[in-house]
Amino acid sequence: MTSDLRRQVAQLLVVRGSGHWSDGQRRYPRWELPNAKLHRLLDAGVGGVILLGGSAAELRLRTDQLRRWADGPLLLCADVEEGVGQRFEGASWLVPPLAVGRLHGRDPQRAAALAERYGRCTGRQARLLGLNWVLGPVCDVNNNPANPVINVRAWGEDPATAGALAAAFVRGCQGAGVLACAKHFPGHGDTSTDSHLELPLLPHSRARLEVVELPPFRAAIAAGVAAVMTAHLQLPALDPERPATLSAAVLEGLLRRDLGFSGLVVTDALVMEAIAGRHGPSEAAVLAFAAGADLILMPGDANAAIDGLVAALESGRLPMERLERSLGRRAAALARLGPAPLEPVDVALDGLVSAEEQALSRELLELSLELGGTPDTLPAATKALISTPVPLAPSPALPAGPGVNLIRLDTALTCPFLPAMAPALLRPTAAGYGACLLEGRSPSPWSRDPQAPLALERLPAGPVLLQLFVRGNPFRGSAGGDEPWPAALAQLLAAGRLAGLAIYGSPYLWEQLRPLVPAGIPAAFSPGQMPQAQALLLERLGLAAAALEGGFTD
Repeated sequence: MTSDLRRQVAQLLVVRGSGHWSDGQRRYPRWELPNAKLHRLLDAGVGGVILLGGSAAELRLRTDQLRRWADGPLLLCADVEEGVGQRFEGASWLVPPLAVGRLHGRDPQRAAALAERYGRCTGRQARLLGLNWVLGPVCDVNNNPANPVINVRAWGEDPATAGALAAAFVRGCQGAGVLACAKHFPGHGDTSTDSHLELPLLPHSRARLEVVELPPFRAAIAAGVAAVMTAHLQLPALDPERPATLSAAVLEGLLRRDLGFSGLVVTDALVMEAIAGRHGPSEAAVLAFAAGADLILMPGDANAAIDGLVAALESGRLPMERLERSLGRRAAALARLGPAPLEPVDVALDGLVSAEEQALSRELLELSLELGGTPDTLPAATKALISTPVPLAPSPALPAGPGVNLIRLDTALTCPFLPAMAPALLRPTAAGYGACLLEGRSPSPWSRDPQAPLALERLPAGPVLLQLFVRGNPFRGSAGGDEPWPAALAQLLAAGRLAGLAIYGSPYLWEQLRPLVPAGIPAAFSPGQMPQAQALLLERLGLAAAALEGGFTD
């Protein structure tokens, strides 16, 4: 009995694996299981793997390998909220969802159509590479610009926008033959802390949740979303003791009874500090399952989680009916899927990015690109993009080098958008601007003068092209608004050294800095940070493609 029970329980775990083939290539070995352990767990019945890292070709080989190792049907998923290429090089990497959300206020029909195409692109490419579950859309309403973890991942800054576009994404994604997942229930948008690092507090009443946080989840559920992911949030109005992931009042009461959701409920990763800092892997899994979660995502120790759940079921702490219901929901979700890809790897990869998907990527980049100037003085070509994707007119040209290409980024160590051939590096270099990388956590370029925060004496001489890669991201702990860029910009202007400004990622930083840039200085914003976004933006700043640059203009 215990052996059979362990295999049943194991089906409800989703463990973390690398998209790379070998153990030595793992990017995050703290969380990504080595192959021998992953093989043992799948052979023992573990029913899901979340993957990160590697190329599209590696991912296809990897998913085939994992299916061979598994004892039964697998749920294979990834956090590909911005297209499969966000995590796996070679697939489509699309602009962050909030870029589409900002179009929605001007042209809601077009925005909804783009969101559905976005979902279809993500789902089709995921399926070709062997994934059957997309961990998106984000249904959080990003009504707090200082949110360090949701930010541009959200589909909207108001409930109506977020709901309409999340539902459109669900239709496109699941129409392509994979499962979608609405997250992070009941809403992580109005927080100023990151649940990867600590437990956020959402102090709102149930009435407020009905108005702001819940409508996008209702819309996704009405669109038939297969799964809902929990948020590691404290909501005293619903449960004064336990966070949403561990709260029956939230999962069984609010989500299942009040919102009528009958699909899979999956926890957010239990290794996140909001949960792991308070509960061990065994107890966290038991509490989440008791609260109403069906699937346990990334427990700190898979075997301990299985042991804890088995012991709780055998002792009667958890009723066997709960296990049967969760297994039934998992089986129903798998039954919605077609067969795993049968195309040979080379055929799948040759057809991975279609011409229509290339056009979608370009259209989204062009629609969301903004040039300098206040909203009332934007070029007519920029305004025309509201209804028609036409090329933007170039902005004033950068002065001739030599100069400084000052690039701000979170860290240079894990930076997929800035490979050696990135346009943000090569195009300014070709114009005589030498690269100088400024890491967000590094104090070296900063002085202690709040009026002149940049230590200009530490920079080479010449005009400065300032390129800021800033956005909210998990584990970062801020959305970038805590850095003194308005003062730095004023300092560069006062010294006569600001040659141009490029902002990638945060619309909030762009809105803060755009009015400070004089009309004669080129400035532009793209919500995308990937090389294709850099290429388009820098083209508008008059920087042509460099001879060594990769194919980043498709």
